[in-house]
Amino acid sequence: MSTPTHDKLRLDPATVARARDLAARAGRPIVDLARSHTTVSVERAVLRLAGLTGADPDGTPWVNRLADAVRADLPEALAGGLAVPVWDALVRGEAEDLVTLAQKAAAGSVRFRHPTGADRRRAVAAARSQVGGGLAGIEQQRTERERLLELHGGPPRTPWIYLIVATGDIYEDIPQAQQAAREGADVIAVIRSTGQSLLDFVPEGATREGFAGTYATAENFRLMRAALDETSAELGRYVRLTNYASGLCMPEIAVLAGQQRLDMMLNDSMYGILFRDINPVRTFVDQRFSRQVHAHAGIIINTGEDNYLTTADAVEAAHTVTTSQLLNEYFAKEAGLEDWQLGLGHAFEIDPDLPDSFRLELAHALLARELFPDAPLKWMPPTRHMTGDVFRGHLLDGFFNLAGALTGQGILLVGMMTEAVVTPWLSDRDLALQNVRYVLDAAGALGEDFHPAPDGFIAERARQVLAESIDLLARIADDGLLDAIAEGTFGLMRRPADGGRGLDGVTRRSDDYVNPAIEALDARTSPAEVSR
Repeated sequence: MSTPTHDKLRLDPATVARARDLAARAGRPIVDLARSHTTVSVERAVLRLAGLTGADPDGTPWVNRLADAVRADLPEALAGGLAVPVWDALVRGEAEDLVTLAQKAAAGSVRFRHPTGADRRRAVAAARSQVGGGLAGIEQQRTERERLLELHGGPPRTPWIYLIVATGDIYEDIPQAQQAAREGADVIAVIRSTGQSLLDFVPEGATREGFAGTYATAENFRLMRAALDETSAELGRYVRLTNYASGLCMPEIAVLAGQQRLDMMLNDSMYGILFRDINPVRTFVDQRFSRQVHAHAGIIINTGEDNYLTTADAVEAAHTVTTSQLLNEYFAKEAGLEDWQLGLGHAFEIDPDLPDSFRLELAHALLARELFPDAPLKWMPPTRHMTGDVFRGHLLDGFFNLAGALTGQGILLVGMMTEAVVTPWLSDRDLALQNVRYVLDAAGALGEDFHPAPDGFIAERARQVLAESIDLLARIADDGLLDAIAEGTFGLMRRPADGGRGLDGVTRRSDDYVNPAIEALDARTSPAEVSR
């Protein structure tokens, strides 16, 4: 993805290097935490990788029923990983496949055990073989994406135009998504139904009800991907699909995304921690595993720094966005993601009545662009200061689009004049797409001509934000990221490490922990420290 804004702020390389070193110092204890713990969703994700699908007549997924049955028989099983007792039962002939095993376990006709010796070795080998096949299937989907990109080509310009479609009914979403692509959208985002983050299971099948979004399910993913493949062939350009891998089932949804060839996923632990009050430890453990899956699948992640600015002031808290971006870069690369997969988030949320607000926005956007020159940054439109005045809102979106063009953003979420006031009409979306197409086409390569004065307002503001970020990173490196989150450093939300939803589903790994998915994914991740 081209970035025409390199080195316009003349940032001191030593200062940038110090920021990354501090981010690595602050991030290492969290990585160590993730490597030494597991969660129920990580273990269920392993079962999904091995091919376990479906649900019982009440809608409870078989992965949940099987995981619950193992834990009921072996209360300490989570610490050792569920793979060994599950595949030990299969090797012993308790069932011919995982679905049957889950059904029998739910009926109470299977008992699980901790095998030893040769029995344990056979169980581990069987688990590795079956989970390895699931990872190979995800790799095949990645290869298919690459084939379709070669066949159809990609978006005609950058930034990519990213549009949200989510009615709650997947069968209504599909024609709207296809039409949005025809009108110029390069990425279709199907946002999740409100509250799905807090479900400790992934619903099964196609869904036709959802509040403020559509449920993330394997079948909904499959249906939308197939529809957009048809539209890609029609338009002669590959249309990307995104959804959300966050919440209590982050690892499982990441696996489903890889299996169904989604192209981007919203994936940031901080969103669940701050705005859904999910336990921080559980979420960081889930995040590392899900990002390893995304790396394997060739999926671009989108992070959620923009959310901080919906609760905190966008000028006073600008440095927290930069701080989080640097931490997210470290966590992502440690999990195996490459620069082209880092859709780091930020937002156009400064009060438009503030003098020089547009210059401040340019400073913040350009700082992000130059700190992460090879990343497809995701630039989010104004929401906090949208008032319902549609003319003012449409103008604000135009300024947002212009900032995106001037600063070489990678992914531009289409803003709508009624954003955050009412659910936008289809006509609002059409006008919004016209707005972004006009600005991007009219601006063209204007970013090449945009050179802020080296000692001017924009450059000075960018350096100030970076300096404040370094100060904050130094404090976090000394005091710990979990303590910083507990103190309300990000988004003014206080979330202690021993609180929040899902705490009972996280545990420290035992010395004999076995997880064939993590073994394989760790093997493909470079062991080098990410601290450029």
